Amino acid sequence: MMAVVAARELRDGEVVFVGIGLPNLACNLARRTHAPHLVLIYESGAVGAVPERLPVSIGDPALVTGSLMVCGMADVFQLFLQHGRIAVGFLGGAQVDRHGNINTTVIGTYARPKVRLPGSGGAAEIAIHAQRILIVAKLSPRAFPERVDFVTSPGQRVAKVITDKGVFERDEANGELILTALYPGVEASDVKNSVGWALRSRTRLDQVAPPAREDLRLLREVLDPKGLYLKS
Repeated sequence: MMAVVAARELRDGEVVFVGIGLPNLACNLARRTHAPHLVLIYESGAVGAVPERLPVSIGDPALVTGSLMVCGMADVFQLFLQHGRIAVGFLGGAQVDRHGNINTTVIGTYARPKVRLPGSGGAAEIAIHAQRILIVAKLSPRAFPERVDFVTSPGQRVAKVITDKGVFERDEANGELILTALYPGVEASDVKNSVGWALRSRTRLDQVAPPAREDLRLLREVLDPKGLYLKS
């Protein structure tokens, strides 16, 4: 559901900054279905990548074959991202709070953390410069606290948060995330009990359509036949 819902958010011809994992599955699913002219840019420097198999890292040679351009990381960030040429950026993190801020730095205080995380990488720049941000993350009160322990990537450009139970969107009135759509068989209370704040929702929630048969075939047989990211 998460991969398919994320794929549906992408429009044909958009330039997308994508990483590995579910966002990568979503982008390549969209490219094989409704958005054949999607332009995928990977942090390693592959621009216009058309991987024929699931890349295992951003340095996978599968990203180079057939791509429009291969450049340095500095060019990706300076010429594409900072010049406003990226329409969509995918992000995730250890924590996402009620305002869409992301933490990938520390759990606990910065001076004495309980856990030290990998850090920003390029996430802060993506969060600031991409035209809209999509977060893909599984729900839990620990992963969705009211306030992150450290703001690695600011949430002002987060358009949607795609979870394993439903979809959040930004309330333009106050900048908070609100519940706007539910997956089949999920109740609003299931989602609200999975976050660390009093999550509000729209008066009328959308019901997300399940994946189409062709979506499932592409995900399971073509994009991720070994089940690296998908559970059978």
